[in-house]
Amino acid sequence: MFNAQRPRLEDLPTTRQLLGATVIALAASVVILTTIVLPSEYAIDPTGVGRALNLTQMGEIKLQLAEEAALDAAAVSAVPANATEVAAAVPEQAADTPAGRSDTTTLNLAPGEGAEIKLTADEGARITFDWSVEGGHVNYDTHADGPGISYHGYGKGQQSTGENGELVAAFDGSHGWFWRNRSGAPVTITLRTQGAYGEVKRVV
Repeated sequence: MFNAQRPRLEDLPTTRQLLGATVIALAASVVILTTIVLPSEYAIDPTGVGRALNLTQMGEIKLQLAEEAALDAAAVSAVPANATEVAAAVPEQAADTPAGRSDTTTLNLAPGEGAEIKLTADEGARITFDWSVEGGHVNYDTHADGPGISYHGYGKGQQSTGENGELVAAFDGSHGWFWRNRSGAPVTITLRTQGAYGEVKRVV
């Protein structure tokens, strides 16, 4: 059986050496915390090094994303699928088309204000959309809800001045967009939709 030779007492680090190593490790931890962790995670930059290394900007983006996710989740959860309309979104024009119907809806949002437009559609329905922002930019969340489903995301983004494409309904329910004005001035959102859907309503 192998027996390791016990170290000699003089080979062991002294108390002073251990304290010195501890102080160095503590100082290194404080430097890493203040120059890397706090700026990149919480946008707190007491030394200014984080901003020079673009870490503070990363932290600001993380905080903004977390704030937007919380606001959007609160807005969605505050309105059940069978909720009545908060304010009717009256289309400027509506017409029947071979693919269903088409509408143009306009919203005016003050700075920091949010709004949500939903279309009722059956699973598989295709809805062509095009929305634009005049006067600034918005953060948006394209999502849906239905019986037994409180939230289904299609996509989201920040500081957008407009999006277009095709939304394919994932299930029977309400499908649409939530916008929040993150500009410093009022904005006007114009939403144009066409496809096989039912009513257009504003729920927030």
